[in-house]
Amino acid sequence: MAAERNVLLVYAHQSNRSFNAAARDAAVEVLQGQGCRVTVSDLYAMGFRACATADDIIGDLKNPDNFHYGEEAMQAWKEDRLTDDIKAEHQKVREAQLIIFQFPMYWFSVPAILKGWIDRVLTQGFAFSLQNMYSNGIFRDKKVILSFTTGSPECMFLPEGVHGDINVALWPLQSGTLYFCGFQVLPPQIFWSPVYSPPERQAAMLAEWRERLATLWEETPLSFTPTNLFDMSFSGGFQLLPQVKERRQAEPYGLSTGHHLGKPIPPNNQTKASPPRD
Repeated sequence: MAAERNVLLVYAHQSNRSFNAAARDAAVEVLQGQGCRVTVSDLYAMGFRACATADDIIGDLKNPDNFHYGEEAMQAWKEDRLTDDIKAEHQKVREAQLIIFQFPMYWFSVPAILKGWIDRVLTQGFAFSLQNMYSNGIFRDKKVILSFTTGSPECMFLPEGVHGDINVALWPLQSGTLYFCGFQVLPPQIFWSPVYSPPERQAAMLAEWRERLATLWEETPLSFTPTNLFDMSFSGGFQLLPQVKERRQAEPYGLSTGHHLGKPIPPNNQTKASPPRD
């Protein structure tokens, strides 16, 4: 018998009658139907604190006169002195093979309460270190997916649309946060403007999500530039290796949304899986 899979669903919406709630419920139902154990962190219902402050640390601070959250939280994590709410989320992350973030896009990003979860739960040492980041990241055996709603239709997020390319908006979160911690980042599930969609279109969106969830575990993750293409040293400045740049000179596109090398961004780099390139 296959081992039970654990899923953490981090949910950030104020209403249980929202489309986001319906997407959450669909994921729970389908994944539980597969035999998964699904844990939901309902951030608003939990009253999860969004601010990363010294209140997250129990006991004396290392440097109270010049507080540095990252260093203090890492030391507290090592000494088991973080507050119970953070430790509870840490345990959920440890146990999960898949994390789903379900949220409405706010100002091209996540709601403040979800940003607070990221700031407080992805603690230095627990989630990343200078030695363990990106393709060598701590969570490289875990999958993650962003599932979110937008207020605007898809046409507004195209490269020619008024909002600009959605791939650019997704890069900081998917690469700078999730891939930075080593996660295998699955292509995002984007629900385009459900609030302005008729009921039948909303139902179709949820049906498409359910269908995708049925085979989500087998999906190919997004492709990111691996760390072995860089000089990963302070003396080398963590720069792309010269031979890699040379090999890419004749290519029509850059390596990724962030590593564009002054070329056009590879189409759909942050929204669809593609074979890795060097």
